[in-house]
Amino acid sequence: MVQFIAGGKGEGKTKKLISMANENAKSTDGHLVFIDDDRRHIYDLHYDIRFVETGGFPLSNYREFIGFVCGVLSQDNDIKCIYVDGLTNIIKTLDDDGLLKLISKLESLSAHNDVEFVLSMNCRADDLPDQVKKLLVA
Repeated sequence: MVQFIAGGKGEGKTKKLISMANENAKSTDGHLVFIDDDRRHIYDLHYDIRFVETGGFPLSNYREFIGFVCGVLSQDNDIKCIYVDGLTNIIKTLDDDGLLKLISKLESLSAHNDVEFVLSMNCRADDLPDQVKKLLVA
């Protein structure tokens, strides 16, 4: 399953994502991963959540990001959910076509590895393609 949180800067996307991750950490029987472009929120997360910073990795398109996620998944077969904060900060070039291809790849990874993905993006929900709008978290 792939879910999105969208909104403008300062609308609480990160806070909502962290809250979802922390709540999930209390009840999951597997491992959780939180991917971010910097370390600002590392201490806001439950200690059981693995934090991965992408700042030192040049992820310029969705293909490189998928490779990065596959690397994370290859290191731990017990991952149940991956949270990604600030997708457009992590992937430097992401247009609508790239976003749809990314979602397709993540859905495939989700089905094959029994892992969920929750991603936040700094954009208005109305600006997203219709295929992405149906994945928005209420």
